[in-house]
Amino acid sequence: MTMHTLDDLATPCLLIDEERMEANLVQMATRAATVKLRPHTKTHKSVALAKRQLKHGANGITVAKVSEAEKFVQHGFQDVRIAYTVVGERQLEHLIKLAHQARISFCIDSEEGANRASKAFSEAGISVDVLLEIDTGHGRCGAPYDREDVVALALKIQALDGLHLCGILTHEGNAYSRDNSDITTIMAQTRDRMLEVAVRLSEAHCVDPSSFEISMGSTPSIHVFENANLGGFQITEVRPGNYIFNDLTQVELGICSLDACALTVLSTVVSRHRTSQGTERFVLDAGRKVLTSDILQGRSDYGCILYNPRVRAAHPHAKITGLSEEHGWGEVQGGSTLQIGDRVQIVPNHACVVVNMVDRMFLVEEGAAISEIIVDARGCVL
Repeated sequence: MTMHTLDDLATPCLLIDEERMEANLVQMATRAATVKLRPHTKTHKSVALAKRQLKHGANGITVAKVSEAEKFVQHGFQDVRIAYTVVGERQLEHLIKLAHQARISFCIDSEEGANRASKAFSEAGISVDVLLEIDTGHGRCGAPYDREDVVALALKIQALDGLHLCGILTHEGNAYSRDNSDITTIMAQTRDRMLEVAVRLSEAHCVDPSSFEISMGSTPSIHVFENANLGGFQITEVRPGNYIFNDLTQVELGICSLDACALTVLSTVVSRHRTSQGTERFVLDAGRKVLTSDILQGRSDYGCILYNPRVRAAHPHAKITGLSEEHGWGEVQGGSTLQIGDRVQIVPNHACVVVNMVDRMFLVEEGAAISEIIVDARGCVL
């Protein structure tokens, strides 16, 4: 696209600060220097940005859904990991087609899931890499790490036709809970529990330590990641996603400052008036269909309005207090008011869901929009 000033852009729209994003990519590549970095592309859903991550040392990519995997394989990606338990017949049919084009791997956490995948792939006459998903404390999907039947399930998968048990995988989503204030402790706990599972599987003669993959991932935990060795096993792979942009969630967790948040929502003030309490109320053209309804634990606002976007300084008085589908509204208490037609940049509470609301984003450098970034996998939820 031709270079435009931000005033030329129709709002609401998403902006990516080129310098800040590049700094985030470099920082994570350094943090993950001792393991394979397989970034989770659900944050940006963009082929162009995934290619940037590969240039910064990523070893393959992670996606959440089969339809996302299809989109990236169509654009030439050759190593795609689906960090999701795939059990649907239609999804398995699509995976069989993808397995002829690229290295595809996905998660299993039950005997039923293993049987379904085995039937599909064995009947197709091919074998696929699968990872046994482990629940290390988050309480979502995964076989509980401390259950004896983890070993039995691994042996079951190993014995089934069409499947190759290449590793174990977890998502330490509990690192996002503000009830768990010590992210370093959660990281170490997750790491050690995964290594303990690997040792148990090795003792049961169902894994080869020299080639077994042990994958963990969340942006907060990987920011404090340190590897360890247990019985010849180490964590081999990390899968952070949000780090490419960061957002208010990461700021609230203490992972980064506002200055490291590369993604903002550009919005225009479309209405304003004074309330009976004497405060100034403003209305933006960005509502739930852009900012989404995600609220941070302990806060009641829908993103941080920047007073000075160049230095990522938060507006000292303006707060977005409510959303409808197409409007965001808030109040200004003290200081200067926002005027109709003014444009503001908002750091979202959760970057990943905001990106999935738009078709494209704008890459910004020194206050100018220099290119469009297509959200290729937008709406890929199957």
